[in-house]
Amino acid sequence: FQIQERDEGALKYLKDIKWCRIDNPKGFKLEFFFDPNPYFKNAILTKTYHMIDDEEPILEKAIGTEIEWLPGKCLTQKLLKKKPKKGSKNAKPITKTEECESFFNFFSPPQVPDDDEDIDEDIAEQLQSQMEQDYDIGSTIRDKIIPHAVSWFTGEAVQEDDFEDLEEDDEDEDGEDDEEEDEEDEDDDEEEEEEEGKTRKKTATTKKKSGGDGQQGDRPAECKQQ
Repeated sequence: FQIQERDEGALKYLKDIKWCRIDNPKGFKLEFFFDPNPYFKNAILTKTYHMIDDEEPILEKAIGTEIEWLPGKCLTQKLLKKKPKKGSKNAKPITKTEECESFFNFFSPPQVPDDDEDIDEDIAEQLQSQMEQDYDIGSTIRDKIIPHAVSWFTGEAVQEDDFEDLEEDDEDEDGEDDEEEDEEDEDDDEEEEEEEGKTRKKTATTKKKSGGDGQQGDRPAECKQQ
């Protein structure tokens, strides 16, 4: 997910993020604490991940808080207005709501149907991908953002990320430069070999010609018969 520009106003009221382990079922819970704000009533928004406790942790399902949006402040939906056709009896514009990208969609995770047999294979794969992506986001918040919350707040964490990206770019450029140098060296070697081959060919030809001229020079001149 990405934080949208429309989310920024509400996220200014976010004052803390915490996480804790849960048992029975195994998993963890994220808690987002908000000051009173003009967007929703909730003081705390939670996201809980239930895991299947096997040899490797497997996500069973995720549960998010239902956000109590204040009238006209829902950030996960946008209101569309369509003008009526000319000559229509109903002069009022037609309105409808449409889902839109928002950070707060994080609290509405993919829902796993109770009966797996009724799921189409393609839909099941899509659901699996969405659940994995959702878990990756939750674990990133737990492992990287919460432990370094101050750095993220001051902007230092963003600068570090940018610096790492620059280092990776430099390494890629160095690798490309090395490859170009190797290719240039190979081209130079090939050109040198070609020049040497041409020189040897010319030398052999020259010797052949000079040898032939010498034989003709040693022969006595033939007398013309009269």
